[in-house]
Order: sequence, then C-alpha cells, then structure tokens
Amino acid sequence: MKGASQALYFATSNRGKFIEAAEVASRFGIRLKHLRVEKLEIQSNDLVAIASFAAMWTAMSEKCPVVAEDAGFFLKALGGFPGPYSSYVFKTLGTSGLLRLMENERNRKASFRAALAFCAPKTRPRCFTGVVEGRVSRRARGAHGFGFDPIFIPRKGDGRTFAEMATEEKNVLSHRAMAFARFSKWFKAEPKSP
Repeated sequence: MKGASQALYFATSNRGKFIEAAEVASRFGIRLKHLRVEKLEIQSNDLVAIASFAAMWTAMSEKCPVVAEDAGFFLKALGGFPGPYSSYVFKTLGTSGLLRLMENERNRKASFRAALAFCAPKTRPRCFTGVVEGRVSRRARGAHGFGFDPIFIPRKGDGRTFAEMATEEKNVLSHRAMAFARFSKWFKAEPKSP
C-alpha cells in the first residue's frame, strides 16, 4: 500500500499505548486511529499468541483491518514474573507492590517485551515483536508513561526511567516502538492494502 498517509485502527483501551504507537506509525506515513474496544484476550504465557488472537477476534468483530498489541514486564529475579500478566499485577499490586517483591533482590535485570499483531477480516494475523533490556529501579521516578514505566531503567538509556522520558525519547528505546517500527516497514512494503 503506497502513497500518502494511510489510516489503520489500533485496538486498545490504553490511551498511553495509542499515543506512543501513533507517534511511531506517523514516521512511516501511517495514520493510526484509536479503536477504543476491550479486546478479547486469551490467557497464555505467550505474548504473540495473546496479540494474534486479539487482532483476529477484533478484525472479525469490527470488520476492519486492525493492529492489537500485548506487552509484558519480565523480571529475571522473579522467574519472568509478571510477564504477560503485567496489566493485572499493575492493577492489583502497582509499582510499589512490585518494588516490595524486589526489595531484597540483588538481580535487578528486567525487560519489557511487546508483540504486535496485524489482522484483516478473513486473514491470518501477522506478528512483530520488540524487546528492551534494562533493570528495575529502587524507587519509582517520573511522571510520564504508564504501568511500570516509573521503575524501569533501559540499559541503553541515560539512567532515567521510562516515566522520566517524553514519549519521543521513550520511543527511541522502547519495545512497543520497536514492534511498531517493524510492522510499519512491513505494512508500507505490502503491494496493496488489505
């Protein structure tokens, strides 16, 4: 699909995710539209499976091509927990609860991972991933972002947490930006629109 700005729906109830994704997609001439729907999510340890099912279900129910994303915060000392259950853990424990779980842990290694799935009605989902490595801070810092951003310091950053960065700065390093950039390159290279 070539030419000027192309519109595409991003199915998410998270406004922060939409803002980050729209900024990345716009660099590729893709106009992301916010499809505010509660996606049907399967329970799985696999982000790709979760995102793929959500994209397929939403494309069929809304009868339009969509992208859906699932992300997780993986802590090495906790065996990858909370992983794909990050949203639930954030709602129940928050950043302070997760910091309490990590209080006596010396191993602060962590990663954010994202799986982005594109699907049009009557097609199979196509998935793109992104990972950013880093560590868990000792305390929450910053007022930007959402979720566990205030306690994640990316390895390739300057020592600030994601929540201490503006969206444009975070998108230079983030898992979501990586996945959306990979998708956007593929989507722009496709010979015709879905």
